[in-house]
Amino acid sequence: MRWVTRERPKTDRIACPWLIRRFIDPEAEILYVPRDDVLGVAEREGARSFDASGAEFTHRDGLCTFEVLVGEFDLGGDPALARLAKIVHAADVSEDLGTDPLGPGLLAIGEGGLDAEPDDHLLLEKGSFVYDALYEWCRTHAG
Repeated sequence: MRWVTRERPKTDRIACPWLIRRFIDPEAEILYVPRDDVLGVAEREGARSFDASGAEFTHRDGLCTFEVLVGEFDLGGDPALARLAKIVHAADVSEDLGTDPLGPGLLAIGEGGLDAEPDDHLLLEKGSFVYDALYEWCRTHAG
């Protein structure tokens, strides 16, 4: 399945593809497109859209897209994912940055990644290790 979102991923748009490939759709193809093209590309390509205005999966009810995906795909029973979702939320939702002590660090990694890597797919590849590492940390610190 193809999944489409806005280009220049920072936090949610790196975390969500990591989640999708690791827990929802291991063969997922991620498409990064200009903001105004997300819904049109999704329709044309038969793709699922995320983290964009009007997307199938996006911020809802105070939750970031990562949290929405965790809920929609019934992944909330994994304590490590639940913990990771709190970190991603803090990094992605600016008014909630202080709600998790790891949020500011993840935000810094996301913002720095934009400067360090101009290719969105390479940025996703490099950023996925960060989420692998955070997930493993959460597995031992989820309590």
